[in-house]
Amino acid sequence: MNYFPLLMNIDYKKVVVVGGGHVARQKVEALLPTKADVTVVSPNVTEKLQHYISEGTVKWKGKYFEPVDLDDAALIFAVTDSEEVNNAVEEATQHWQLLSRADAKGRVDFINPAVVRQGDLVLTVSTSGASPGLTRKIKEDLVEQYDDSYAQYVAFLKEARERILSKLQGDAKKHALSALLEPYVHEWIQNGEIAKCEEYLQRLLVGETL
Repeated sequence: MNYFPLLMNIDYKKVVVVGGGHVARQKVEALLPTKADVTVVSPNVTEKLQHYISEGTVKWKGKYFEPVDLDDAALIFAVTDSEEVNNAVEEATQHWQLLSRADAKGRVDFINPAVVRQGDLVLTVSTSGASPGLTRKIKEDLVEQYDDSYAQYVAFLKEARERILSKLQGDAKKHALSALLEPYVHEWIQNGEIAKCEEYLQRLLVGETL
């Protein structure tokens, strides 16, 4: 199957996770950085899921699945260890709703890639289910390569881009945007030399560079 890669805005949309075990916990944690309205449907949940429920991060229906649980859901995860229950979830899913079955035995509209987040920088990795081990390994490599300094780096690039677009035009704008990506800008961020970044941006805004 050739999956179409997509970053989706699910803020304030209803997401239902049917299941309360380890895989359900993984799915919930993948959803936490968003503002999705997450509901877990399961008579029992793990201790970690209970923590998220207690702090109000996710909602919990402590019962067995019923089709009505999927009303208005945009995304649905069937992640129980019962094929019968997962089949029931699939049967209740409408054609316009997106379903992911952890057992991959039926309808799978989408899969979750491994994700590395550093602020606004989002890197995703998938082997389309062929080798979860390789996916994890590549993710670990990316975490090492793109450390937490990239969160501040991307935040600076975002602000700098906005200021350049509001002040410069034509070739001057293109040159300034390109100059932002010089490697020493990230090095300054890594070394905590934020003042140098601002000084450099000011020079770009008047047409100068190093």
